[in-house]
Amino acid sequence: MSPSVIAEGREIFRFDTFGNETFWSDTAALHVKVNALRPIDALNVGLKIDGDALPAALRQQLINGEVDLTSPSSPAVTVALIGLNAVVGVKGQVENGVLVRLGITCALCHSTVDNSVIPSVGRRLDGWPNRDLNVGAIIALSDALPDAPYNTWGAGMYDPRYNFNTDKPSIPVVLPPAFGLRHVRKETYTGDDVVSYWNAYVGITQMHGHGFFSDPRINVSVSNPPDLISDKLPALLAYQLSLDSPTPQEATINAAAAARGKIVFKTVGGCARCHLGTIYSDVNANKLHAPDEVGQNGDYAQRSVTKLYRTTPLRGLWNPPQLDGPYFHDGTATTLMAVVEHYVGHFNLSLTAQQKSDLVEYLKTL
Repeated sequence: MSPSVIAEGREIFRFDTFGNETFWSDTAALHVKVNALRPIDALNVGLKIDGDALPAALRQQLINGEVDLTSPSSPAVTVALIGLNAVVGVKGQVENGVLVRLGITCALCHSTVDNSVIPSVGRRLDGWPNRDLNVGAIIALSDALPDAPYNTWGAGMYDPRYNFNTDKPSIPVVLPPAFGLRHVRKETYTGDDVVSYWNAYVGITQMHGHGFFSDPRINVSVSNPPDLISDKLPALLAYQLSLDSPTPQEATINAAAAARGKIVFKTVGGCARCHLGTIYSDVNANKLHAPDEVGQNGDYAQRSVTKLYRTTPLRGLWNPPQLDGPYFHDGTATTLMAVVEHYVGHFNLSLTAQQKSDLVEYLKTL
């Protein structure tokens, strides 16, 4: 793909709201709440600051601890940061120091920062899931939206199907990475369709962007003209496909144990039966799995097209700022060891403590 198309996709990923200010401002009036939000409160719900978007003097003041992020007057700092396009995934219109309109972008959930300035402030890491982000708590700030269980989701979790199943319990899932997609054909936990299908679904039905999405298989049809998404999907996909998985943190890995763990992975652990090829998944072979086959709760899958789960591609399992966990679609495995223990128990495997530990070390290399 040409560099110009990838660059266009990066701008879309980072800064395009698809016109969703009509929901987040005109309907949810979220900008009103943000005008009163101290920077420390924004950081506490997991919002990240792009250090490269800050003036050099302000970056140094943050490093020196000279910016008060907690005072009653500090909401002005929050608004100023939004005006600088420095709040990752948030796009705002600021007039005379007041935020008058607010929208969100793909980067809100699928980017974080490297903490190179101070915690939560640094260089962007596009494609990394923001596991600190409490999307539900942010949505719950709005006084204009109906009461819903947003505050039960927690950090790093989101329910992308709740607004079509409000008569049923909300089932949040772990925010997934958007890196390492280049060879992954279907990027949903349930393997519903290709990556751009999910981009359109999320952009229109979740971000409330303007466009048209219809899938009778899940009884979803949204018409929100004018269409501000369709012609941007190819460039957005090109940028996503350009995002490589992060390099494993070798300093934290026992190489000898990882080498032994690779043997366990391919032999007695049985992992390679489903985690195939260079993406470590059989989803590209159109193989999906019933929930009970892999020992997972099937409630989330029941709201999907397939009613099944894909084998998760293994990429970036052990990297700052994420380090370890959570894993599985619902985050029930909090560590890699918990993942191993789950499958040892589910498949009645006979692995020694050493083999389990070695297997974890190998997973950290992926």
